[in-house]
Amino acid sequence: MAQYAKSGQYATLAVAIGWTARRAGREHALDERLPRLLAAVARTGTLIAAARAAGIPYRSAWAVLEASARDVGAPLAELARGRGATLTPAGERLLAAHESALAAAKRFETVEVRVEPRARRAEAPPPLRIAASHDIALAQLRDRWRLAHGIQLEFHGSAESLDAYRAGSVDVAGFHVELGARRDSDPLLGRLDPGRDALLSFLTRSQGLIVPKGNPRKVRTLAHVVQRGLAIVNRQPGSGTRLLLDRLLSREGLDAAAVRGYTQEEFTHAAVAATVAAGRADAGLGIQAAAAQFGLSFVPLVRERYCFATRRSGLRAPRIVAFRALLAGDATRAVVAPLPGYALDRPGALVA
Repeated sequence: MAQYAKSGQYATLAVAIGWTARRAGREHALDERLPRLLAAVARTGTLIAAARAAGIPYRSAWAVLEASARDVGAPLAELARGRGATLTPAGERLLAAHESALAAAKRFETVEVRVEPRARRAEAPPPLRIAASHDIALAQLRDRWRLAHGIQLEFHGSAESLDAYRAGSVDVAGFHVELGARRDSDPLLGRLDPGRDALLSFLTRSQGLIVPKGNPRKVRTLAHVVQRGLAIVNRQPGSGTRLLLDRLLSREGLDAAAVRGYTQEEFTHAAVAATVAAGRADAGLGIQAAAAQFGLSFVPLVRERYCFATRRSGLRAPRIVAFRALLAGDATRAVVAPLPGYALDRPGALVA
């Protein structure tokens, strides 16, 4: 790839390096932050320190590694609670190749070419900024949206995403609530102003207990987990799934303090499933697609709706009109259709 920046009457050309994964006849552009993050993991030995060194938010670092592992078809880093982070053989090969490519690029001198001044063009509109609760379908769509449409999507908890939206830091917030949830009783919907905010429908998905393959403990309810003293892996405070777990415990008259592992936290559904698959927890609340991704069993508990909040005043803005079309587009359908427990729900339509 090449990039240039005008300097007076000249354009300076320089070499830039990008990586693309090709699998099963499909191409995925890897996140440009990945090599920097892998180098930091190799240098520091923990994801927290690596994210800080690479200048990437911790949750975004998680998402970068997950999306890249899915695109490549193999994990690039191994994350183990209490043992830090290390690169896998695949990660080491990619990092070595990137460093070799950088060394080769340094052999080229920058090139300046004369350019004729042109009339100033109107500035492009700012990119659509989205803060959203982590979702497997969105993780697959994020890079495509960024590269093709300039959409900036960062993963946060549902509550944090809505707070960023209310503060004006982002244009759209993605979050999930139980089907049938009401604004007067749901803490996430309660953050929205019906007169100011509009909800865009996206999909429904199944949330429940992710348990080891075959469900050897015969878990059927959340009460079984608590009464049998099974250890869980939880999501971080402020995430929609953590709020859902607290509501389910309260609904069944169960005390969170009696739940083993309640304070053991992970930041994505895939991380919860990976923790159960590794035998470090007996169960975790998460989506069915994450359980299927790791070959685990799943006990459905609730059906929930994933939707997006945005300003009513901006519904006719070109960026929002284009975003709603993306939600209803063929590329989105192709990503969502194969995911277990998922179903599109009038994507892009206004929710009453």
